[in-house]
Amino acid sequence: MNLLLNPKNYRDRNYPDARSKEIMLKTIQWFEDKGLARQKEQYHDKEFCKDFQDFVTKEGIFETLFLPKGYGSDPNQYYSTYRMYEFSEICGFYGAAYWYTYHVSTLGLDPVLLGDNEEAKHKAAKKLKDNALCAFGLSEKEHGADIYSSEMKLTPKGDGTYVANGSKYYIGNGNVASTVTVFGKIEGTDEYVFFVVDSAHPNYELIKNIVDCNQQFVAEFALHDYPITDAEILSRGPKAWDDMLNTINICKFNIGSGATGIVTHSFYEALNHAYHRNLYGKKVTDFAHVKRLFSDAWLRIMGMKLFGLRATDYMRIANENDKRYLLFNPVMKMKVAIQGELVHELLWDIIAAKGFEKDIYFEQAVAELRGFPKLEGTRHVNMALIAKLIPSYMFMPAEFEEIGRIIDDRNDDFLFHQGTTHGYAKTKFHDYHIAYNSLAHLPNVKVYMEQIEAYKEYLMVSGPNLSKQMRDFDYLLAVGELFTMVAYGQLIIESAKIEGISDEVMNQMFDMFVRDFSAFAVDLYGKPLNTDEQVEKIQKMIRRPVVNQAEFEKVLNEEVFSLVDVYIQNP
Repeated sequence: MNLLLNPKNYRDRNYPDARSKEIMLKTIQWFEDKGLARQKEQYHDKEFCKDFQDFVTKEGIFETLFLPKGYGSDPNQYYSTYRMYEFSEICGFYGAAYWYTYHVSTLGLDPVLLGDNEEAKHKAAKKLKDNALCAFGLSEKEHGADIYSSEMKLTPKGDGTYVANGSKYYIGNGNVASTVTVFGKIEGTDEYVFFVVDSAHPNYELIKNIVDCNQQFVAEFALHDYPITDAEILSRGPKAWDDMLNTINICKFNIGSGATGIVTHSFYEALNHAYHRNLYGKKVTDFAHVKRLFSDAWLRIMGMKLFGLRATDYMRIANENDKRYLLFNPVMKMKVAIQGELVHELLWDIIAAKGFEKDIYFEQAVAELRGFPKLEGTRHVNMALIAKLIPSYMFMPAEFEEIGRIIDDRNDDFLFHQGTTHGYAKTKFHDYHIAYNSLAHLPNVKVYMEQIEAYKEYLMVSGPNLSKQMRDFDYLLAVGELFTMVAYGQLIIESAKIEGISDEVMNQMFDMFVRDFSAFAVDLYGKPLNTDEQVEKIQKMIRRPVVNQAEFEKVLNEEVFSLVDVYIQNP
């Protein structure tokens, strides 16, 4: 079964309401009506996607997607990570500028929805009807991701009101957003505060667009004695800090789904080109290396999609006693986006110079996707979060009720009530062996399980010394990449069972994952911090997959090459 998004043959994701499907179909139709030529013209002209802003505002799309139960004009309103996933994927499929406009709007609105100010929530919901775009004022020019050092100040005037002064940097939609949430401190204290401003206010100065390579408007803005009352203050103190981190928890999930959309479009374009091209009297797709490149590209995208769908389930069922999403979310952000970069490298090796042509989607896609793994925390920051969960995940499994695919109209309440960010490392997970044992009959899954056991042995011989070694971020990344592979494979297996993916596809996918695991192990093997005991265990992780050429050809011909010409964007 092919899970890849195909706008020309839209697969209904079994939404429980007509409105959800309507949003996806209208969005696809809007892009297809625009067509590739006009889309590329706007891209090369670096034209801010005002037309997309007008479309999502007129159709009320962000109002439906972004607002939890109890807000907005629809009595049946609910917030669903499941439909957010698909909309994000569709936006990425057509262009990162549209995705980015959507993504930073969720970032901008969520501090309002997470905050303590009910009046501000309803006001922001109403504003979506006139201007759906929001902005998230967090980063600063001199501090970047060092959010502890915010210099944005809110100064009390003594009459119960305040004035805001300071500047923000790297702020998407900062040119047009009517809801701009701003993170800062109360003047003269270390108390954090979240408040909301409007980019149209005269005391809001739009300084410049700090990027000049695409359609995004990534603003530098300043507030000059911007008047603030309690009506604009969203949260203060530790709550403001938690709301900032929890906003990122919700929204960085979009990065993986957006990346999946981008590379899916690139894949169709590359496959169509190569399949119909002859070189040296031979069809390009008959070359052995091209077969492997296309197979690996498709399997990686399938893995991205399977992981994303399953991670969505864990986002939706999260509660005070089930915070497994705190691992799967940063994996979605980082691992899936980097997998997308690998897909592009595979495809570019096939289409070569074609990938530079200005009139195709691919040229745009490879440039835009490069930024995705760097958004909402660097690879290092996200891996540091992930690595904190190694002991709990690998050695202290808990019991949880089994869950299926969560596609209903429940409101994802907990995401807006995540509470304190303390106790992260104590998060509990179910036993990863359950998933792997279900496919232990597949030769490459069996090899992969042996690699995981060798990794576990490495962790055990490392002992307390490992935490000291991982203070070196280079070493941390190497250890964390291997851990991430364990969680990545687990959710893919769980998702494949739900989606009915064949054993042949899964065995070929784990052929690739065995190679990935070995490559990460070789990288760790070369680190100078390793002890002799660690080196011995690392060597056990380096394995080769069980080759099955007949199965490889079957998957290639019946799955991968069956996608030739199934999608071509309207001209």
